[in-house]
Amino acid sequence: MCGVAGWVDFERDLTVRQDVLTAMTATMACRGPDSEGHWAGRHALLGHRRLAVIDLATGQQPMHGPAGAPRHAPQAVITFSGEIYNYRELRAELAGRGHRFRTGSDTEVVLTAYLEWGEDFTERLNGMFGFALWDTRSERLLLVRDRLGVKPLYYLPLPGGLLFGSEPKAIWAHPGAAPVVDLDGLRELFALAKTPGHAVYRGMYEVRPGHLLRLTRSGLRDRAYWTLPTAEHTDTPADTVGTVRELLDDTVRRQLVADVPRCTLLSGGLDSSAITALAARHLAAEDSGPLASFAVDFTEGPAAAPRATGPAPGEPAPAQDAPGHPPAYSPDRPYAHAVAAHTGTAHTDIVLPVADLADPLYRTAALTARDLPVGRGERDTSLYLLFKAVRRHSTVALSGESADELFGGYGWFHDRRALGWGTFPWIDEHGPGFARALDRLLAPDLRERLDLAGYRRRRYHEALAEVEHLPGIDSPRERRMREVGHLALTRFLPRLLERKDRMSMATGLEARVPFCDHRLVGYVHNVPWALKTHDGREKSLLRAAVRDLLPAAVTDRPKSPYPSTPHRSYTRAVGEQFARLAADRDQPVHALLAPDWLTEAAARATAPAADALDDYLARYGMETALLLNDWLRRVPVRLEL
Repeated sequence: MCGVAGWVDFERDLTVRQDVLTAMTATMACRGPDSEGHWAGRHALLGHRRLAVIDLATGQQPMHGPAGAPRHAPQAVITFSGEIYNYRELRAELAGRGHRFRTGSDTEVVLTAYLEWGEDFTERLNGMFGFALWDTRSERLLLVRDRLGVKPLYYLPLPGGLLFGSEPKAIWAHPGAAPVVDLDGLRELFALAKTPGHAVYRGMYEVRPGHLLRLTRSGLRDRAYWTLPTAEHTDTPADTVGTVRELLDDTVRRQLVADVPRCTLLSGGLDSSAITALAARHLAAEDSGPLASFAVDFTEGPAAAPRATGPAPGEPAPAQDAPGHPPAYSPDRPYAHAVAAHTGTAHTDIVLPVADLADPLYRTAALTARDLPVGRGERDTSLYLLFKAVRRHSTVALSGESADELFGGYGWFHDRRALGWGTFPWIDEHGPGFARALDRLLAPDLRERLDLAGYRRRRYHEALAEVEHLPGIDSPRERRMREVGHLALTRFLPRLLERKDRMSMATGLEARVPFCDHRLVGYVHNVPWALKTHDGREKSLLRAAVRDLLPAAVTDRPKSPYPSTPHRSYTRAVGEQFARLAADRDQPVHALLAPDWLTEAAARATAPAADALDDYLARYGMETALLLNDWLRRVPVRLEL
């Protein structure tokens, strides 16, 4: 996993500015609590913070190569974050080509692959990664990001070169960088859909998923080495189910490779349960002892220690959420316990006190991890606290992200009204949803200048233009669902992956996402919608592929979102904090807020509405204001509007 940072400048001698690299690297100590490393060349500085997962003894970075080359005169140097799941096969192939290795790490395999195959080496990598590679022979920097964008990588062009880092805060540690946000940055912040490459902060960018960025003295060039493939699906239904199972099983097996304790995040939903069942089987076959699994729940009582639990019967599941409506609370515990008993995991419930979810200290910790006020309510905070508790037991956790985007799990996939909105189908700009709530809280003049609806439409049509179709093969319905699947994977999923990366790495936990394996994604993306929903339900294809692994109550459970606390005490605590914020006109967020909304929200801050949706959206608005204010005070960002 880890964190990377660096500076390239072709116009100055950087060996005398290693103090800057030290400052940049230090900002990511939480991403790499095990060690820190630096490499300095005349025009390039590379830094690294390490979370040791594979080859604990000799995997320190930055790493230079080839093996046997002196540190002061290598052919190439790499600072790497992530994991390569096929590194053993690549290592064997490279050894057969005459390469020697001095470590057992996947990082050295990546470096050696570049020395053997050049820039085409990216196509051979199966994994999650964001890394920088400096070729000392050609004075060329490569910034490379995995295909789905599981791992982050930011950069800021400067005269003569650029800065890069796993997180924006690493770049800000450079004296020539500062966090500035203009109107376009605010538009992206409030868009509720991720624009690939957009980093919100002016002048800063993200390396796009599946892209390689090359910096030389001639300038900066960006190219895609992978995009979502488009191909006719010719497999039979039975073969399709079998292929999905085979790919998922192989992916889980690969992602269990580690030299540290592993676990799964088990909600009792179809996605995490399938990962848990397959992982438990592989560990049992290795005779590695029972798999550890963890679930989250909430209590209004005092802080509770993690509780190991046994099986419990299933409970009726709630109806599927409709677009723009609050998530129905569905207790995960009975389902998680049923899966744990069925698969033989050593299961632990992480019970979070509601008081901690509302604690400004933890909200700030989550904000600091993300560098942006993009969290939704208590979900970032609860995820941060969950990961913090899990990290006491394990270093690597497998999670179920991407299954909903890949197999069609969300309600808006199945809502013809949402599919015809003319914008991203998860955004209802006219009904009582998050988009409307955001528009209402912004000051009228700012709202008019931002024109969020127009911005979303432009970004939506840009996204549609990327979609490849199969003329003469796709029906109008299949054509539309191919578009929606593409939108889900490229504009919706990245926000969830960003949250998972930041919250996990803030606690030194490596979160792996098997459903983001590019082979599985490429295959399922081309499966016709009619086959993905062959039994008339969401995620029919995945359910068919793993039904034999799980209790019927779990495979038949409708989609349930990441849990949101049902306790009123959380809403009351948020209301009290917001009331204090509303009364203090010196707080910076007041410059962004609509006075009429502020007055209305302050009046109802401690009096929740009777209507559940109205109550939920009011709370969301208050949480957003609190988060924005914390962001403006603590980053500190400069707004140029």
